[in-house]
Amino acid sequence: MHPQIYLASQSPRRRELLAQIGIYPKVVTVGIDECPHPNEAPAEYVIRLALEKANTAHSALNEDEMLPVLAADTSVVIDNKILGKPANCDHALAMMQQLSGRTHQVLTGVALVDNKKIRSRLSVSHVTFRLVNEGEALAYWNSGEPQDKAGGYAIQGTGALFISRLEGSYSGVMGLPLFETAELLRSVAIEALPPVIKTN
Repeated sequence: MHPQIYLASQSPRRRELLAQIGIYPKVVTVGIDECPHPNEAPAEYVIRLALEKANTAHSALNEDEMLPVLAADTSVVIDNKILGKPANCDHALAMMQQLSGRTHQVLTGVALVDNKKIRSRLSVSHVTFRLVNEGEALAYWNSGEPQDKAGGYAIQGTGALFISRLEGSYSGVMGLPLFETAELLRSVAIEALPPVIKTN
């Protein structure tokens, strides 16, 4: 199956989500500075990074490889502050303490770049955690799941045990909002559809 787009991300979760809508991208690696700018709002930050990733990947392609490039960036935000990936156990426990019993935002910026236009969308979801005690948070850290996740949890994993309410996009919290992504793909005449499942 020939790829219809490039994906400027190494995230297996984003590839899995695209496969759910029948899109099988060619993955490209990009390296950009992901430090927030001074006084940069979280929503502006995720959109900027998604655009920078897509533009950087697109500019590195040869003319005969000019498929559209899709990129995304996800941040967990509480009290208008971005929670990155936990650096160690203490950092993860501190994050979980911040999230425990409260509602936070998950922002995902998605960008699509081709030869004609640069397009972007923003997904905003509100995630509410139940109260999480220190023993649970430590056991979760020791499971290994939080170690490379923004905000120190994965909604698609056992982190779902802590989530009492979600308002917004489940796939957006995972890292690629499929509604917004499908809209972007449709703008370049790529139709996102469920893959055909063969039955006997």
